[in-house]
Amino acid sequence: MIVQISGNVKFPITLDPTVWIFDDRKMTFKEVFEPSEVESSHEEEDELKRQSLRFDREVYQQKLNPPVNKSINRYEKQRIINGTFLMPIKPFLHTSEPASQVEQAALMTDHGEVLIDADMLADAYLLFSENGKPLQDNGPVHLYFQNGSNRDNPITGIKKIELR
Repeated sequence: MIVQISGNVKFPITLDPTVWIFDDRKMTFKEVFEPSEVESSHEEEDELKRQSLRFDREVYQQKLNPPVNKSINRYEKQRIINGTFLMPIKPFLHTSEPASQVEQAALMTDHGEVLIDADMLADAYLLFSENGKPLQDNGPVHLYFQNGSNRDNPITGIKKIELR
């Protein structure tokens, strides 16, 4: 369940997508590919957040024993349990410090090697959770281009990303 970034990079790194569920950079599938629908649902989400915070405050005021972990409120927990999430790959590529001459990336998948342009990779998203569960079939990640051109046919089963 790991993905390696290697090749013409200063720092080869290993990614563990199973911990991204707690990362604030994650985005829902709708936030990435259907932003107009997300804007209309923000009002409903804001009300749910307010209700969740109000409930959390009431529970806290009752001084429950043992103490309640406040790091994830009820709304966020429900979102994590049911959500389909993507992670932008750009921060990880930045951390690996690719060489300036890198022009393409080879994605090592269950189905063989897939070559893509390095700039397209930098703007891509990795799907790591579907319906609240890590990707088991064709996982650990699927790659979606930012423009959504492969939305119906993502690159699946990625195990390693080699920058060339």
